[in-house]
Amino acid sequence: MTFSILDLIRKKRDRQELTSEEIFRLVEGVVMDAIPDYQLSAFLMAVYFAGMTPGETALLTAAMAVSGDQLDLGHIAIPKVDKHSTGGVGDKVSLVLAPVVAACGAAVPMISGRGLGHTGGTVDKLESIPGFRTDLSLAETAQLVQKIGVAMAAQTERLAPADRKLYALRGVTATVESLPLITASILSKKFAEDLDALVMDIKVGNGAFMKTLPDARALASSIRAVAIANGLRCQTLITRMDAPLGRRIGNWLEVCEAVRMLRGQEQPPLIFQVTIALAAACLTAAGIASSHEEGIARATAAIADGSGYQVFLRMVEEQGGDVRAVESAIEPPPDEIILSDRSGWIAEIDAMQLGLIAIEAGAGRKILSEPIDHEAGIILYRHVGEYVEQGQPLCGVVIRRNAAAINPAELRALFRIAEHPQPETEIVVERN
Repeated sequence: MTFSILDLIRKKRDRQELTSEEIFRLVEGVVMDAIPDYQLSAFLMAVYFAGMTPGETALLTAAMAVSGDQLDLGHIAIPKVDKHSTGGVGDKVSLVLAPVVAACGAAVPMISGRGLGHTGGTVDKLESIPGFRTDLSLAETAQLVQKIGVAMAAQTERLAPADRKLYALRGVTATVESLPLITASILSKKFAEDLDALVMDIKVGNGAFMKTLPDARALASSIRAVAIANGLRCQTLITRMDAPLGRRIGNWLEVCEAVRMLRGQEQPPLIFQVTIALAAACLTAAGIASSHEEGIARATAAIADGSGYQVFLRMVEEQGGDVRAVESAIEPPPDEIILSDRSGWIAEIDAMQLGLIAIEAGAGRKILSEPIDHEAGIILYRHVGEYVEQGQPLCGVVIRRNAAAINPAELRALFRIAEHPQPETEIVVERN
C-alpha cells in the first residue's frame, strides 16, 4: 500500500474509518518526522471534528504505545498496576497512593509528567525533594520496581515519542479537547509501562479540565473501552475537583502534606478520601483485594501501620533523595497571610484560580521550559465546610518572586463564605 497523508486527511475529513495499516503508517511517519506539521495539524483538526470510532482509537493508542521504547516488567511476578489522574489543584494523591499500594503487595511503575497550566505535576513535586532523581532510564525503573515494589519517574524521550509530537501540536492547534486524542495520549504511555491493570482518576468540576459530568463520563467510557480492547484491566473513578485537594498547593508544601498523611498524622480535606478510594481501586484491579471494601481496609491499614511510609522513604533513598529532609518535612513560612473580612462557613473555594495564583507565586509554569520555585505555594488555613471568624486567616502565600502579582482582595474573593453550613457532597462521583 502506498502511504499518503493527504488521503488520510481526506478520509477522516469525510468521516471514513481508517484501516489498521493506515493508522500504524501515520504514527510511523510522526516518529520519523516524515509528515510536515501543517499536514499533521490538518489531520488533528479532521479528527477533532469527525471523531474516531472506538476501533480507530484503540488502534491509534496501540500504535503510539509501540512507537518507541517500552518498559519490560515481564520478570516481575506480582501484579503491576498504575494510577493516572487527569490533573487537579493540590493533587498529591500519587505521592501517597504509590507507596501504599506497593506496601499492599502490588508493583507500581509510575511514570508521570510535569505540571502545565493550573495543575501541578507529580514529577515537579518529587523534584522538590533535594537530590531526588526522576530521570530514571526504563531499565533503572524496572530494576527499582523489582527491588522495592515502586518507582516514580519522569517520562523518557523514547517512551511513546509519537505522543510527545502530537501532544505539542494539539496544544497549538486548538485540538486538545478531542476525546479520541485525549484517550490515545493517556493510554499510549500507560500501555508502554507493561501493566496488568490501570486505575484512572478523572477529575470533574471547576478546577478540572473536564468541567461537566457528561464530558467526564464520556472520557471514562472511552478510556475503559480502549484499555479493555488492548487487554488492559481498567477501572475509572470520576472525582470532584471543585476545591483544592488538601490544605497545600505547591511542590514542597504538597510533599510535606503527603508525608504527614503517610505517617497517619493528618487526614486533610478531600485528599484523604480520594486517595484511599483510588488505592482500593488499584488493589481490586490488580486482584490483590477481592472487593472495594477490602481494598479500602488494606490501604487504610498500610497507612496506620506505617508500611506505606517506610516504602516511600525507601524509594526516596533509592532515587537519590534526601531522606532526612523528608523526615523533617519543614515547611517554609508564608510571606503573606490573607484574613477573612467576615464570619461564616466556607461554602466554595475556586480551585482553578488558586492554582493559577500559585503559578504566579512561582509554584508552576506557563511553558514547559520555565523554571519553578519548589518552595512557593499556598497554605489553606480554612477549607470547604469549615467555619471562619472575621479577621482569622483564610490562606497564606509562600512567594519568592513576582510578589506584586499577589492581590489580597483577589485571593480573598476566591473563598465564598455563607451564613450557614452547606450540605456535604461525596468526592467520588462514580466508580466503574
